[in-house]
Amino acid sequence: MATAVQQQLQELRHALLKLHKALVDSERVTYEQTMGAIQSPSHFLQLVTRDPWFAWLQPMSKLIVAIDEALDEKEPLTNAGVDNFLQQTRLLLVVSEEGDGFSKHYFDALQRDPDVVFAHAEVAKLIGPRKGPG
Repeated sequence: MATAVQQQLQELRHALLKLHKALVDSERVTYEQTMGAIQSPSHFLQLVTRDPWFAWLQPMSKLIVAIDEALDEKEPLTNAGVDNFLQQTRLLLVVSEEGDGFSKHYFDALQRDPDVVFAHAEVAKLIGPRKGPG
């Protein structure tokens, strides 16, 4: 049986997975509109993991992997550990129209795809507002 702390982190993981999927799906549409149809699921997997077009998604992928590893640890999760993941998520999901990297691509995805907006809203409910300065 999961503790309350584990449950909170599992809920965050689930919401991040849904957001990640929405971002990948949205980015795929943009890629195919620009570059042409992706030939197969294995080709798509190669693109997502190796092509610079999708590289901006790596910080979110790494955060999800880190959460998975924390959930698999033998040591019990602490509130501080979960708070750390919540803060990492808040810092990652910064949107910037003028920025570059993740924040700019994330802004673009939120502008073009309602599925990304809905998935973002689910994560936002779990992480709450940003704490502290910028």
